[in-house]
Amino acid sequence: MALIEGLTIDDFERLPDALAVNHELVDGKLVDVSGNKPYHNWLRDLLVELLAPEVRKNKLGKITSEQEFDFDGNAHGPDVTLVLASKVHLFDPELRVQRFVPDLAIEIVSKRDTFDKLIGKAKRYRRCGTQEVWVLDPKNRVAFVLSQERQAILEDDGRLETKLIPGFSIRLGELFDRI
Repeated sequence: MALIEGLTIDDFERLPDALAVNHELVDGKLVDVSGNKPYHNWLRDLLVELLAPEVRKNKLGKITSEQEFDFDGNAHGPDVTLVLASKVHLFDPELRVQRFVPDLAIEIVSKRDTFDKLIGKAKRYRRCGTQEVWVLDPKNRVAFVLSQERQAILEDDGRLETKLIPGFSIRLGELFDRI
């Protein structure tokens, strides 16, 4: 549900935390994205825990969660992101919304999400320059992987892996079972 309409990224940036936290800016509208349940948060945190050591060890960049980025005037905060080393210098610690896009964006389906909304987000991320997007659906134990090289639907035996993090690979069912 849209709470406020006609906003720009700069307007969103100036909102007090009480209005901006747990919201995204979508087509000029402030949209509530609060309400993640524990499983969602545990899966997000597990992904950070698994990805961050590989990224640090290989000096690939930075893994972060819930950071908002500017996707063509829309402020979205994917659950987990990778920003490659070549773009880490673009982070502005003073901004709520970073004025670039991550290289890998991971979204976890929550009860409030619709397939249409999440696939629309994934397509927007790719169109704006994110190299790869994962959409994880724990309830149905599937993942959608979208990149230039690969568009796949993974089930329990499929492997989550990316050329952006060489050496990282986990069987999707194992990821879900670890929670």
